[in-house]
Amino acid sequence: MAELELLVALNMIPNVGAVRTRELLNYFQTYSHFMNATRTLLLEVPGINEKICDIIMEYKKRVNPFEEIKRAAKLGAKFLTLDDERYPRLLKEIYDPPPVLYVLGEVTVLNLEAVAIVGTRKPTSYGRKIAEQMARELAALEINVVSGMARGIDSIAHKGAIEAGGSTTAVLGCGIDIVYPPENYSLMAEIIKAGCVISSFPIGFRPLSSNFPARNRIISGLSMGTVVVEAAEKSGSLITADFALDQGREVFAVPGSIFSPYSRGTHKLIKQGAKLVENVNDILEELNLRKSAGVDMEKGSEITLEEMEVLNLIDYQPTNVEIIIQKTGKVPQEINAILTRLQLKDLIVSLPGGYVMRV
Repeated sequence: MAELELLVALNMIPNVGAVRTRELLNYFQTYSHFMNATRTLLLEVPGINEKICDIIMEYKKRVNPFEEIKRAAKLGAKFLTLDDERYPRLLKEIYDPPPVLYVLGEVTVLNLEAVAIVGTRKPTSYGRKIAEQMARELAALEINVVSGMARGIDSIAHKGAIEAGGSTTAVLGCGIDIVYPPENYSLMAEIIKAGCVISSFPIGFRPLSSNFPARNRIISGLSMGTVVVEAAEKSGSLITADFALDQGREVFAVPGSIFSPYSRGTHKLIKQGAKLVENVNDILEELNLRKSAGVDMEKGSEITLEEMEVLNLIDYQPTNVEIIIQKTGKVPQEINAILTRLQLKDLIVSLPGGYVMRV
């Protein structure tokens, strides 16, 4: 097992990366051996050229992994390394997964079945509605909703999952101690309660634009598939979709108006072979998640006692959701999750104004 101090130290040195980190770990094994390494010894490691050697020699004097581990503990963050059995299974399968992850929140959600939802930072009302609905329905089926906590579609997806009482994971493009964007301070706290926030960057690392491709690669790597809701032609969401394809994962795209600039990216993906998505069922079928999510193809199959209790309160006329909440005594998030499952089983439909109806 690789020594945590050595992994943390290497992760704090710029331009080393996952491939060189692995080579350095194999060569030195311990932090003390690495710290005592001469320039000549470093140059013997595969992948370490003169330029990288200069960077390592300079930065190994500056980095202090012991202090970094203390700072993480003070924040309540946990470290996950590739040797850790809790390390995300799907992420470990990609080429050169990040050797170190900082985690705030519940580590176990990282090994749930997961779907990423990403998109523009400037969504239309249509995009907002789709992202929230899909996130809510996936989370109600105990599927972890993964995104990047950016403005727009990302934040909406996290909120939808939380409102359904489900799990969600935010992947940051900065240190785990930094809230970015700053207005998501409350949202980040809610995500930590409902799931977790993770980062591969050291504490204090600023949200530079050059960080986000690495962040996007982790988003897709954690997920069985990536759903792009709205994206302009040169959107960063398309980078996430490209990573998903490289990783052998599914890419889904929600069609939009041909007149909207935020549909050009999604329509481009569809032309290139991404699966067109109209509802959550399309995602479940493509990823073969219907059975594991407790949703069968036949109407009304596998209905639970809890679902039957709620279904019996719903008429063939519009029924107010607030009345269902009052009669069952359950919290709104729990009722929303049950209603979502009933919708996916084609037993009820959702109506405007907070009403549902049996079909």
